Amino acid sequence: MVEPASGAEPADAAGDAAEVLDRPLPEGVRRRVVALVSDAFGGLTVADLPGQLRQYARFTPTRRAKFAGNAMAAAVESDAVFRGRVAEKLREAQPELSAALESGAPPAAADPLDVAAAAYVLRPAGWVKLVAAAGEEAQRADAERVGEETQRELERLREELAQLREQHRTGGEQVRTELEASRKEAESLQRKLRSALNDVKRGEAALRKVIAEIDGIRSETGARVVAAESESRRLKSRLAEVESALETSRRATREGRSIEDMRLRLLLDTVLDAAQGLRRELALPPVSTRPADTVEAVEPGRMTPKDIAARALSETDPALLDQLLALPQAHLVVDGYNVTKTGYPTMPLEKQRLRLLGGLSMLAAQSGAEMTCVFDGAELAAPVLLAPPRGVRVLFSKAGVTADELIRQLVRAEPPGRPVVVVSTDREVADGVAKAGARPVTSALLLKRLSRVS
Repeated sequence: MVEPASGAEPADAAGDAAEVLDRPLPEGVRRRVVALVSDAFGGLTVADLPGQLRQYARFTPTRRAKFAGNAMAAAVESDAVFRGRVAEKLREAQPELSAALESGAPPAAADPLDVAAAAYVLRPAGWVKLVAAAGEEAQRADAERVGEETQRELERLREELAQLREQHRTGGEQVRTELEASRKEAESLQRKLRSALNDVKRGEAALRKVIAEIDGIRSETGARVVAAESESRRLKSRLAEVESALETSRRATREGRSIEDMRLRLLLDTVLDAAQGLRRELALPPVSTRPADTVEAVEPGRMTPKDIAARALSETDPALLDQLLALPQAHLVVDGYNVTKTGYPTMPLEKQRLRLLGGLSMLAAQSGAEMTCVFDGAELAAPVLLAPPRGVRVLFSKAGVTADELIRQLVRAEPPGRPVVVVSTDREVADGVAKAGARPVTSALLLKRLSRVS
């Protein structure tokens, strides 16, 4: 057996050169070739194996066929030496089949796939025809198997069709019976439905009648409710008018009394302060006057009227404003923009207001007099966010009212006899407040006084 194997390698080489498969191995033949190579692994050393197959040397034949099938098939196809070693192991494992193939007479009773796989490994003369014949035989066997399975499936389907036809025939009679029963039941239900519809129609008619009666009652009730609500609103409106009139009357009475009380109290304080100031100014003792003191005479060191005239102050002297503010309960009313546009007209209005109010605040702290600064509201493009300084009341005239008119209103609001000083260069304002009992002074006088304060 060894001699034919050693002499078969040249024949294999010659056969490989002469015969080549013109199509891929049939799948069945390929699986058998992989199985033959996997079985041959057990008789080969690691050195006998190609490099790409050595990693599978320790695998079991089953795992080797599963994971190295493609690599073994490729090695058998491309490596003639490895294929010769596998062929040698095949001759040892299946000597009869190998000898028959190499003699050119494959056994007729052998499996075509086994014959084709062995011929592919041994490569005897005519091995390509054997592989092709095995592939055709396998395909024919597969076709016959598929035909038999198809025939069996066809028979099974015919039997099922016959059963279905029988069931359909028997079921048709049952369906007709059930259909007849359903028809009778449907007729009975239709009669019941017609009776129920008649009952529903009668109920709907009764319901419409009740709804109409309810709508009538609801409409009548709604009209009464509307009338009652209208009367209630009229009474509430009348009551609100009466309450408003009563509250207005009470407020007018209370405000009138409060304003008059305030005016009288302020006038009384003015008179008392004036009397006390006059007493201090004249240095009159409470009960030191004697009849002899009423006799006219010139006492040594007493001031004459000429001396008193010499003490009179100019209209532009800031001391005049100090004397006026020193009067009891004095009230200084300032025409704001008239003063600022006289003293510093080039500054923005906001800075003009802040500068004037700062000076007035210091003057109020020094003199203790009440001070009110009035600005014209028509000069404003937006509401002014201003925190009035301590001791100074800041007012802006309303829309349609000038600052001059607001000053006149302030002067008229004061009780007669209270010293009121109005600062304005406007001659119309000065004349108007003078008629109302106030003392007008020029803006220049206040500016001089404020420059001395700063």
